[in-house]
Amino acid sequence: MPQKSSSLYTLGRPFSPIYSLLMKIRATAYRNGLKRRYKIDVPVISVGNLTMGGTGKTPIVGFLASMLQEHGFKPAIISRGYGGVAGNRVNVVSDGETIFLDAATAGDEPRLLAEKCPGVPVLTGIVRVLPCRHAVETFGSNVLILDDAFSHLSVQRDLDLVLFSGANLAGNSRVFPGGDLREPVTALKRADAFVLTGVTDDIRDRCLKFKELLSSRFPDIPVFFTSYHAESVTDKINGESKELSSLPTPLFAFCGIGLPELFQKTLTAEGISPVGFLPFKDHQKYTPLIIRKIIKHAEKLHAEALITTEKDLTKLTKTTLPIPCFGMKMKVGIDDDFKDYLLSSFSAFSIPDNPLS
Repeated sequence: MPQKSSSLYTLGRPFSPIYSLLMKIRATAYRNGLKRRYKIDVPVISVGNLTMGGTGKTPIVGFLASMLQEHGFKPAIISRGYGGVAGNRVNVVSDGETIFLDAATAGDEPRLLAEKCPGVPVLTGIVRVLPCRHAVETFGSNVLILDDAFSHLSVQRDLDLVLFSGANLAGNSRVFPGGDLREPVTALKRADAFVLTGVTDDIRDRCLKFKELLSSRFPDIPVFFTSYHAESVTDKINGESKELSSLPTPLFAFCGIGLPELFQKTLTAEGISPVGFLPFKDHQKYTPLIIRKIIKHAEKLHAEALITTEKDLTKLTKTTLPIPCFGMKMKVGIDDDFKDYLLSSFSAFSIPDNPLS
């Protein structure tokens, strides 16, 4: 945990019980019908997390959308659009064919999903029931994927996946503002499955112990592992995919994601040793000042090119850079048992033309 976050959590620890109680009251109000929950006419899959920060939701959402397409469904992705400035009740990032909004307007993750999931509409809106209905009524979507929605209880879901970063797990296991948790651990009873993401050989034993802990606390909820692998890189100039081996050297790396150290580990795992690395906060906006800072560091270290994440690259499409820049494309590794679980879940969806029924 970064020292700054650790210090803030220490200061916020006395207030954790208060926030925890408020979140329990909120969940109870939804469960007992005191706060309204909306039922959508098609199945809804939620991909979310109990912890704050990155847990690898975006790659999993993209994988689910592709898997649903492969099995004959018509999915749409619904996001709050965090970090974007689009303020309409319904913002269509993509209709599945044309991408209408850039990362600054839509938010970096919805824009990235629109690029990675051709044929899948991507919509945002603060009141998520509205883009949900729009996707069904306008685009004929018969399955909806809610991105980052575990604590968004106003839309009922048919499958609730809760993700944990294999590197960070449950953080310090304290509720905000004294820790990393958005809700108390008891909220996990709502989940249908737990997914530990980014599991690598060096943290597998730790992840296995965490799996045992989850299974002991929630014996009826299955736990699955996923991994990430670098697939290729995207050239910012022309959008072409290139092999990792074709990258110029030396490279300077930067990123603005929830767990920037994971990007560093990915580079190392792929045999890439950048001459420098500059981490930023999650959802970092790349202002001219930030860009100058990156270039200054890169030039000082005589870097020939820049490398960053796919998510960060989406925010640089309109930015002119003096040296080449590449975004690393990641592929999700899914175990067969998790695929079987998803297929079984899909087959249970109540859709008139369900291709798996």
